Amino acid sequence: MSTRADIRTGSPNRVLGYAFGAVYLLVGLVGFTLTAGTGFAATAGPHLLFFEINPLHNLVHVAIGALLAGAAWRGAGTAKAANTTVGAVYLLVAVVGLFLVGNAGNLLALNHADNILHFASAAVLLGVGLTRR
Repeated sequence: MSTRADIRTGSPNRVLGYAFGAVYLLVGLVGFTLTAGTGFAATAGPHLLFFEINPLHNLVHVAIGALLAGAAWRGAGTAKAANTTVGAVYLLVAVVGLFLVGNAGNLLALNHADNILHFASAAVLLGVGLTRR
């Protein structure tokens, strides 16, 4: 659980977990309003800003957002572990995503903008998760 010191000092991992968690939750929920009629794991779908989405992609965003926000709520140590883990997964997704764009195996409807965002998210999450409390 969180301690008073975590709350008072504003642990960078908790702040990042809450911020990224809220954004990913919001993006996932808004995405569902745009993907009605899109196949669950369609390889292409409508755009949310520059990013292609499908219902599976939205579900992943909601899950990641809930994980990050929930970990931040639990405390700095849990937030650090979640940020590091999600950052590592996003780095892997970004690398794999480079090969998936335009392929039948692209179950998350990833595009090049997604890959750039995944690399950036990985850098921030890993940077904070590996260096801060």
